[in-house]
Amino acid sequence: MVGQLAAGLSFLLVGAGAHVVQTAGLALATDLTPERSHPKVVGLMYVMLLLGMMGSALVLGALLQEFSPGRLVKVIQSVALLVVALNFIAVWKQEPRSRERALMQVPSDTTFTESWSHFCQGEDTVRRLLLVGLGTMAFGMADVLLEPFGGHVLNLSVSATTLLTALFAAGGLIGFAVAVKAVGTGAEANAVASWGAAMGLPAFALVIASAPLSTPAVFVMGNFLIGVGGALFAHGTLTATMSRAPKEQTGLALGAWGAVQATAAGAGLALSGVIRDLVDSLVPPLTPAASTHAAGYMTVYAIEIALLLVTLAVAMPLIRKRGLLSDANVKASTVL
Repeated sequence: MVGQLAAGLSFLLVGAGAHVVQTAGLALATDLTPERSHPKVVGLMYVMLLLGMMGSALVLGALLQEFSPGRLVKVIQSVALLVVALNFIAVWKQEPRSRERALMQVPSDTTFTESWSHFCQGEDTVRRLLLVGLGTMAFGMADVLLEPFGGHVLNLSVSATTLLTALFAAGGLIGFAVAVKAVGTGAEANAVASWGAAMGLPAFALVIASAPLSTPAVFVMGNFLIGVGGALFAHGTLTATMSRAPKEQTGLALGAWGAVQATAAGAGLALSGVIRDLVDSLVPPLTPAASTHAAGYMTVYAIEIALLLVTLAVAMPLIRKRGLLSDANVKASTVL
């Protein structure tokens, strides 16, 4: 019982720490860089994240070739120590406290409630936050189920399912490269996010199809495309948030994005596990010889497809509106 509570607490602390660092780092980067560089800042942050995922997945896959519970515990403990060391290096001498700088800052008389009310009155603010929440939940529900699905349903080894993370990260790198290039050449950020949501539709369909077909290759391709689509969506929504935020409310805008993303991701992860277990308890296996239920996994993936369709519906007005504004600007510049 103590071990389970400690494991749960560790997940909670890792998630909270990651989102706090992400939001604060993005706010600082937004303040320090010009608007034209925002897509590159977003891309750099996520590329480093995905490189870490790829490297760790490859190393963990190699270490767990000869799997045993004791070996798994030792690997996890080693990873925890390495993470502590890397975090210590990362925060070393970061933005040291300064009494002089603190005295120069003018305190604001505006309360958080007033600032939030003003922020929500911005153009399409609620719709953009809804877009972030729906898309994040759609992609996030699969995070904790892809590897178990490969092992339980397709009988992949522990080492092979660990390497799925590397493939997922590789897809993410490609997605971010495409997003940075597209936004840098004038594509609208919300349109890029919609590309990611649209790519998620065939990706999850392939994952679902891999169960009745018993074909790991189809599952692997779907896993890869989920990485690409998720990266396009994350880059697009975050770039749109950074670009559309009022200068005096950049931190609040990024904080809202981070809060919605973290809440949606956490809710998606929790719901995915509950839905899988509930469906598996009610629906028999696909075949009498099947040792593991696949219906729970497939139900979750089907829900994700439905959420992506809703995400696309929410994104369409934003894309059309920005497109009309761009056309108006071009016409005005031509007249002038």
